[in-house]
Amino acid sequence: MEAKRWSSFLLLVLAVLGIWGVNRADATLSAAQCKVERRVGLNACKPVIYGKNPSPACCERVRVSHVECVCPVVTPKLAALVDLNRAIRLIEGCGRRVPRHYKCGSITTP
Repeated sequence: MEAKRWSSFLLLVLAVLGIWGVNRADATLSAAQCKVERRVGLNACKPVIYGKNPSPACCERVRVSHVECVCPVVTPKLAALVDLNRAIRLIEGCGRRVPRHYKCGSITTP
């Protein structure tokens, strides 16, 4: 149960981190490509769930993540597991500005 919660938390952090690194000019990805993108991002950012700062590899994933792959998996249950303020600090630490009032799944930024 605890491992599932942590993986859910990491997925949500990745979602929140990833929404600001989207290149909207890219073509739509297939479901399989999105699944791979989420898996690669989760692996790159796994230390974040243990309180560590994002690595350069994690920040790179944040910058190249596609919103259409990440936001659909952000449910209210998943959103309840993340500290949005910490996620915003992590995003900014990766060099991304966080837009106000952006909606990704069940999360809207302050």
